[in-house]
Amino acid sequence: MAFKEGFLWGGATAANQYEGAWNIGNKGVSSADCCTRGSRSEPRKVTYMTKEGEIKADVMFGLDAPEGAQFGCFEGYDYPSHEASDFYHHYKEDIALMAEMGFKTFRMSINWTRIYPLGYEEEPNEEGLKFYDDVFDECLKYGIKPLVTLSHYETPVGLTNKWGSWADARTIDCFARYVETVGNRYKGKVEYWLTFNEINCLEFGGWMAAGVASRDPQKIADAGKHQLLASAKAVQILHEIDENNKVGNMIGYGMIYPYTCNPKDVFQTWEKFKGSYFYCDVQARGYYPSYKLKEYEQKGIQFSLTKEEKELLKNGTVDFISFSYYMSNCTSTDPKVLADQGGNMMFGVKNPYLKASDWGWQIDPIGLRLSLNYMYDRYQKPLMVVENGLGAQDVLEANGEIHDSYRIDYLRDHIQAMHDAVSLDGVELWGFTPWGCIDLVSASTGEMHKRYGFVYVDYQDDGTGNGNRIRKDSFYWYKKVIASNGEDLK
Repeated sequence: MAFKEGFLWGGATAANQYEGAWNIGNKGVSSADCCTRGSRSEPRKVTYMTKEGEIKADVMFGLDAPEGAQFGCFEGYDYPSHEASDFYHHYKEDIALMAEMGFKTFRMSINWTRIYPLGYEEEPNEEGLKFYDDVFDECLKYGIKPLVTLSHYETPVGLTNKWGSWADARTIDCFARYVETVGNRYKGKVEYWLTFNEINCLEFGGWMAAGVASRDPQKIADAGKHQLLASAKAVQILHEIDENNKVGNMIGYGMIYPYTCNPKDVFQTWEKFKGSYFYCDVQARGYYPSYKLKEYEQKGIQFSLTKEEKELLKNGTVDFISFSYYMSNCTSTDPKVLADQGGNMMFGVKNPYLKASDWGWQIDPIGLRLSLNYMYDRYQKPLMVVENGLGAQDVLEANGEIHDSYRIDYLRDHIQAMHDAVSLDGVELWGFTPWGCIDLVSASTGEMHKRYGFVYVDYQDDGTGNGNRIRKDSFYWYKKVIASNGEDLK
């Protein structure tokens, strides 16, 4: 048997895409709450008021807001996170469905703004703390271990409006206060923690990952430094609270292939990989790698670490590494290739040997096996695949059934790849939590109809739907996979 006894089978969500109830229970406004609904052709936007009082919206990826902008939610805009899948009111029903599938773990995030609505208060919000008490108790009732992400694209907008969020070092102490609060409150209920979701996505733009409304390379570098220091501090805090706590990081990862064997393509592939490895290098090894320091020097980015900060990074390394894997991509230095081919989102050119999803994400299970090997060989720490899955337009049949054989095929092949990485390659893998185990809002587009789940949620992008939960064919298939500990993939 490839997967060890106690392997953590489950599923993953994020509060801002799943929870809803955005202004209930004294919750504050998060960075995700200000993001509008988009589509494959229309990018999501972020809303704010200029210092002159004008309401504006600008693109989420690459946001560069004017000085003095105050971020918030305004009438006339469609914000999908506000309702999402309404887990807030359906958590008992949803967790029961997870238990029916046999989940051993449930990856979810605590929304920082439920605990500290503005981010910088001295005292936490008891209503928010009580809500997560109830959620964790419900999980534990079924023997499901919570895997909790502390920051999953849910930065308090209060911090952005006050001093620029993670671009300012004062946010580190605010985050540490939050971590200490939830660590103490949920001691004995939560054993597995992740610090920042896909922390390396900060390189694509400051808003989603850090609530930073700027593309300025200096501010992005500062925000990255502050999050890395905060991550190290969170590891230390959680270890001090409970020696049984296991704290991991989380990065967005995908295999990158050179489009040709031209050495220029091969070298650019390595350059692209650095974007995945940098944050993980710091969190797993405890220091800034030389290639990043040289990059800062070449770009004129001011960077330094005090002796105390170096010690913090060194002593705050993670216990395990987790990552998302959906697809692979290719990179090329040939201008003609770049002009002729569209790739996966913003990432690269199409691989002629792979098929793609409806959203252009190329399906590559062997790439997952390679990723597991690359990550384990580089860090020699236990791994978790905490996001993986296929976003698709599921059809609810007249008889109430959803036949998603394409999702089963995708997951079967990727689980087989994990199986091979463990049994044939010797990778130490702790768990697997496919993304959006119950349908939720897409982070990249804000759509509801880009569905990932084993359970269909009857909410539509046009605002219709009753929120009913409906089991898909993949629900019963995944239940069988878990019951067999990953051996029965038929």
